[in-house]
Amino acid sequence: MFGTYRSGDVTLLLKDISGLVEPLGTREREIKIQSGVHYSEMLPIEYVPSPAYLAAYHDALARYAGMTAAAVASVSEQIWRDKGEHAVLVSLARAGTPIGVLIKKYIRFRYGVEMEHYTVSIIRGRGIDRSAMDYILERHRPETLQFVDGWTGKGAIQNELNRAMEDYPGVAPGLAVLSDPGRLAGKRGTGDDFLIASSCLNSTVSGLLSRTFYRPDIIGPGEFHGAAFYRELMDQDLTYQFIDTVADYFTAGGSCTGEERTFSRSAGDEVDDLCARFGIADRNLVKPGIGEATRVLLRRVPWKILVHSLGDEEHLGHIYQLAREKEVALEEYPLEHYRACGLIRAMADN
Repeated sequence: MFGTYRSGDVTLLLKDISGLVEPLGTREREIKIQSGVHYSEMLPIEYVPSPAYLAAYHDALARYAGMTAAAVASVSEQIWRDKGEHAVLVSLARAGTPIGVLIKKYIRFRYGVEMEHYTVSIIRGRGIDRSAMDYILERHRPETLQFVDGWTGKGAIQNELNRAMEDYPGVAPGLAVLSDPGRLAGKRGTGDDFLIASSCLNSTVSGLLSRTFYRPDIIGPGEFHGAAFYRELMDQDLTYQFIDTVADYFTAGGSCTGEERTFSRSAGDEVDDLCARFGIADRNLVKPGIGEATRVLLRRVPWKILVHSLGDEEHLGHIYQLAREKEVALEEYPLEHYRACGLIRAMADN
């Protein structure tokens, strides 16, 4: 184990690549990505939050810890009903890992059962870590596996998981997530696009681990995909502050249905409409949902951030703060499934 997760909470099926890869600046990395270098072959320099942004994070956590706990309870109960006490949680690194820890803690709290919990890498365009899958399936029956992530955006990772599981008969590809505004996951805590505070930061709410990495000169045959441990950020680690704050709101049988609305179009159609409206040829440059819009501001080169309302300080205060710091335009737009959407700048336009 490396990073700051406790060994009793999760087994990391990741290779420690600390010190083996030089992180790149946001702009340099974006140029490489858009010129064809795969994002998994690089690591970004970690964003160091300003005092104002860190205050916005703590405010978001205090505001949404209860709703996050209710969403954890709701999706945990669905997992319990579907798979029972032998369920094996397989969270997708890195955003899914703290959510998997919370689900494991809720099941222990509610039913007194210790579920196995692993975290594995899945990379858009590269697929799931086959060495990690082999490791898990040597120890557990295929039907017991439950994949876990934080939220869905436009479904790119769910689609990647669907394709990957064609090679693993008996393993259900459906994700369990807390927030599923696109109605794309197999199990969801809520369909509401609400703020999961862990999306506001990078490694400091994810065990001080980087996003996952795959490059054949560093990840050899049979090895797990990699992640770096940012040991130098130990004094800034908020991983368990986030987990424990949410877990303090657990109540037996909690639920979080959220707002179940009727939509005029699918989430996919909404993304297609955004591409057409803003002249975006590459769908990968559109990142819908609060979590994805936050990621755009933290580690991509944003063009603009669309928000359903410029006055929604309750849900979007941290996004407003980041946009101000990075001098990114905010534009009010009639989003239907989502409260926010990040548009990445096409570097060829510069």
